Amino acid sequence: MNCIIIDDEATARTILSQLCSGISDLKVVGEFDSVLQGISFLKQQQKQIDFILLDIHLPDFTGFDFINTLASGELKHVLEKTPKIILTTSDKNFAIEAYEYDCVVDYLLKPILPLRFNKAIQKIKKNMHQASETSLASNLIETSENQLFVNIDKRLIKIDIPSIYLIEAKGDYINLKTEKNNYIVHSSLKKIKNKLPDALFLRVHRSYIINTNKILGIEDNTVLINKEVIPISRSSRTELMKRINLL
Repeated sequence: MNCIIIDDEATARTILSQLCSGISDLKVVGEFDSVLQGISFLKQQQKQIDFILLDIHLPDFTGFDFINTLASGELKHVLEKTPKIILTTSDKNFAIEAYEYDCVVDYLLKPILPLRFNKAIQKIKKNMHQASETSLASNLIETSENQLFVNIDKRLIKIDIPSIYLIEAKGDYINLKTEKNNYIVHSSLKKIKNKLPDALFLRVHRSYIINTNKILGIEDNTVLINKEVIPISRSSRTELMKRINLL
């Protein structure tokens, strides 16, 4: 497991790093004294960060500001998987608020005892194991050039690939939209793109893949797909214009 530490107190970072060193399969890959440093690191980091040891009261933004950035800001589109959070703080007043966030696994009050820290790590491991099982159960299963199966509520459902007109990113999930139904699947745009024919599908935005055969119109930096107006990034528009049969 990989983690990073975000805490503005050098002593606190040292203690957390020492606690982490006592767990054989845990590696601290970065220590930062501000949210901005942590965000900058995550934007450039190629390794998967499994969880973050995060203080609440920080000099630039609060820990909750950072969590909101993970959930809905720019980082959401950079990271393939949202890291889990263990909050580490001297303030006990935010415990109830903390658990309103799905990514928060535990809330540790300083000074943090080794036994309590190890218990938090076990929660992280259990959470990762459950997420792994869910991911495997919900994987997209390609069966042929024109079909794939998705796991919805432990039931495999066959989808004809040409019937998909739009795929939209929704956090750790994607929404596959067909002419008849929508399917919410635990996956990413990157993963499903590898299972789709390149001649038919194009990623036009960080949050959207479209079926180019389903285009009804293009205007400025948007495309009309089955009555839905989808934004087109500047870099994708050039490729899209190459694909259409323009008179």
